[in-house]
Amino acid sequence: MVHNAYDSFELLTNSPNKIDAIESYGSKLLVACSDGALRIYAPESTISDKSPPLDYHNHGDQLRKEPYALERTVNGFSKKPILSMKVLASRELLLSLSESIAFHRLPNLETIAVLTKAKGANVFDWDDKRGFLCFARQKRVCIFRHDGGRGFVEVKDFGVSDTVKSMSWCGENICMGIRKEYWILNATNGALSQVFPSGRLAPPLVVSLPSRELLLWKDNIGVFVDQNGKHLQAEKLCWSEAPSVVVIQKSYAIALLPRRIEIRSLRVPYSLIQAVVLQNVRHLIESNNAIIVALSNSVCALFPVPLGAQIVQLTASGNFEEALALCKLLPPEDSNLRAAKEGSIHIRYAHYLFDNGSYEEAMEQFLASQVDITYVLSLYPSIVLPKTSMVPEPEKLIDMSPDVPYLSRGSSGLSDDMESSPDFDEHSALESKKMSHNTLKALIKYLQKRRYSIIEKATAEVTDEVVLDAVGDNYGAYDSGRFKKSSKGRGNITINSGAREMAAILDTALLQAVLLTGQTSAALELLKGVNYCDLKICEEILQKWNHYSALLELYKCNGMHREALKLLHQLVEESNQSQPELNPKFKPESIIEYLKPLCGTDPMLVLEFSMLVLESCPTQTIELFLSGNIPADLVNSYLKQHAPCMQGRYLELMLAMDENGISGNLQNEMVQIYLLEVLDWHAELNAQEKWDEKAYSPSRKKLLSALESISGYNPESLLKCLPADALFEERALLLGKMNQHELALSLYVHKLHVPDLALSYCDRVYVPAAHPPSVKSSGNIYLTLLQIYLNPQKTTKNFEKRITNLVSPQNTNIPKISSGTLVKAKGGRATKKIAAIEGAEDIRVSLSGTDSSRSDGDADEFGEEGGSTIMLDEVLDLLSKRWDRINGAQALKLLPKETKLQNLLPFLGPLLKKSSEAYRNLSVIKSLRQSENLQVKDEMYNRRKTVVKITSDTTCALCNKKIGTSVFAVYPNGQTIVHFVCFKDSQSMKAVAKGSALRKR
Repeated sequence: MVHNAYDSFELLTNSPNKIDAIESYGSKLLVACSDGALRIYAPESTISDKSPPLDYHNHGDQLRKEPYALERTVNGFSKKPILSMKVLASRELLLSLSESIAFHRLPNLETIAVLTKAKGANVFDWDDKRGFLCFARQKRVCIFRHDGGRGFVEVKDFGVSDTVKSMSWCGENICMGIRKEYWILNATNGALSQVFPSGRLAPPLVVSLPSRELLLWKDNIGVFVDQNGKHLQAEKLCWSEAPSVVVIQKSYAIALLPRRIEIRSLRVPYSLIQAVVLQNVRHLIESNNAIIVALSNSVCALFPVPLGAQIVQLTASGNFEEALALCKLLPPEDSNLRAAKEGSIHIRYAHYLFDNGSYEEAMEQFLASQVDITYVLSLYPSIVLPKTSMVPEPEKLIDMSPDVPYLSRGSSGLSDDMESSPDFDEHSALESKKMSHNTLKALIKYLQKRRYSIIEKATAEVTDEVVLDAVGDNYGAYDSGRFKKSSKGRGNITINSGAREMAAILDTALLQAVLLTGQTSAALELLKGVNYCDLKICEEILQKWNHYSALLELYKCNGMHREALKLLHQLVEESNQSQPELNPKFKPESIIEYLKPLCGTDPMLVLEFSMLVLESCPTQTIELFLSGNIPADLVNSYLKQHAPCMQGRYLELMLAMDENGISGNLQNEMVQIYLLEVLDWHAELNAQEKWDEKAYSPSRKKLLSALESISGYNPESLLKCLPADALFEERALLLGKMNQHELALSLYVHKLHVPDLALSYCDRVYVPAAHPPSVKSSGNIYLTLLQIYLNPQKTTKNFEKRITNLVSPQNTNIPKISSGTLVKAKGGRATKKIAAIEGAEDIRVSLSGTDSSRSDGDADEFGEEGGSTIMLDEVLDLLSKRWDRINGAQALKLLPKETKLQNLLPFLGPLLKKSSEAYRNLSVIKSLRQSENLQVKDEMYNRRKTVVKITSDTTCALCNKKIGTSVFAVYPNGQTIVHFVCFKDSQSMKAVAKGSALRKR
């Protein structure tokens, strides 16, 4: 036996006659005896008060734990022995089963109805909710309904295969025990469905449960089924012997066995709670507050032991689950008491499980007890917690009896002194046990389950404070009582917020636990999310245990990016110095990955630490600048100061990524960087007398490409920096940007002697006739080249002088190149070059010197000097290749008179063919348009020939009046005819309606 759930008390002794049936009504006992009399017994204390007999109908009373005495006797209550009785308390009726079923009015026991059809009935059951009575007699099952007054109405009558030995309502069905089987009878249509056979040693027994389920007996085994007879669970309720009667009261099942009464729990595994030895028990019924046990001539009652006493017994004996089950039966008004008892039991149970090695189950009990996490963490002295006011003293943890074991946290638990391993003193064995892998795993699960709600509260506190700060609602008392802090750097300041204190304790302990169990990935996940880990404690732990990845995340989540980057750089340096396989995760790319999210919030920090990896990872670093949307001017300025050798690379990638996104100033700087490199290269080769104008270094190729493709630089300032005797191709491109096309072409032709470059230049400048050029001279650029070929002496005569005049100082409107624009990591030579560029005088180019200022007399001048040496082959080649872009008349006008027509065939042939084709196409188009015009005129004439016949019956489609001789109008369909006045009115109405609609909009 586990504990005493019931106390046995003898209510009645020495009954004058044998007891056939018994029932209780309020505090009274109704005893049916073998002589046909009904004796009513009451507590002796009520009889001594001489209260009126009618007072016993006060059924709100309960059976009392005191001797009972005879109050009165109702002789002749039944002619034959009463088999059973039942009090229908809600209807103030007493049902008795004898030779038939009779109903008696309570309290005066007046017989109000006798069911003659129930003669010979042996078993019945009452459905109090619906007022339905079912009973069985012989092989019939009858159903009656109480009409609310003195009568009963028969509802159904069904036949069965044999005598019913036990029956019970189950919803709208009836479960019956017939012979050795159980059946479900549908009370509506009489359909029978077999459940399963009963045992061979005892008759079938049907018991209804408070949950409206059924308990069916198979010898000494009880099987749980639903209202349709389906098995509910695999576990079964077993007794030591086959019971004859089973009564359900609250969470217990009380069974009458041949030699004793057994009380079992209705919770799995249905353990035996108590056994009461009583001989010759004839009846076992349930009362409102007790179990009545009727013997032959005496009556006993099993009174429930108060739940509080049972709970204490179970807790003391270690039956914690039973104690918790009983706590749920405490009345709702004692909710605080129930919560306190449940919490106390859960804690006791948790300590019991913890001491016996069931760590996860122990943590489940701690979780159910809702005890503060600091109490659970007191079982782990080696886990260091933050110094906060939330850590309670050991004696204040719970209010329980002194035998409850707990572990106190020593002073080292709250100190900053962190030992790598506990001292092996007299507590070493216990410490080793508590800090074992299994205990820590259980602690981790416990903390993770508690974490969500605690973090949610802490986050809500932070949100509330941010909102209050935003609206300016700052109260002095609030500020003094609570600490406002952001999520950054929270470990450096003592926390004064309850929820955040608890969150800091939890996360700090959880981080240590996962690290002690080797779950580095779990520690990283914890730190990557929202967390309140104590910075100081966790930093020391992670440094001591060399968990650098977790330490980086700790710095990151606290906004300590500078510390994180310093640590990361240190790890990268150590990794480079040692074997790479020892520290494979820490590479220069790690710093770049860390910097990416900081580009938008702290660009200066990004630039500072990017310099550490710029040389080892130049491409990735520059891509970081580009993808991070850091202002290009800021990056360029920083690179110029700290890494000038990478400035050009950055500007190249910036230009390749978005040509329009780079400012003119940056484009100018990029070109000047290239120019400086080319000038150094030229000076070096020139000193060795190895300079070749057609030689191209990588820097010169970049310079030429930049001069040709971009337009944001200042060509005037760059032109002045070029040497007079070299870099003619660069000079030509710069002159082209200044719209000095004649000079540029002259350089290609007379200095470089590369006509193909001159032709390519013309192709770039040329604008088709369909798109008018923005610069007037670009339209006849091929004619300009033609003039250079035809009169080389004129074009070269004042060539040097014109270039000198072009770059001569005239104005200071052009911005001066800033100091330090071109920085090169070389010696004094680069410095001199930079000084030369920076000292260049400001210049301005007048657009009046372009080809657009050429007068008509220029052509005549070329013609007059026809006797000079001309480049006829180049002229003919130009005409044959670009005949479609050159005005034929002007070209022929420029050619010398002695030019042979045969040489002009490649030019004139396709030109005349194209002209004739254009003439023919235009003629066809003209004819088509004339034809179309004639067709339209013909259609118009046909439309005008339409005849409209107006008769005396013709009516207006708008006003439905006759047209008569009035002026009329015809709609385009030729059929709708209206008055002209109506037509005008309708048009006016449409205009007004349209105007109103527009005003509404």
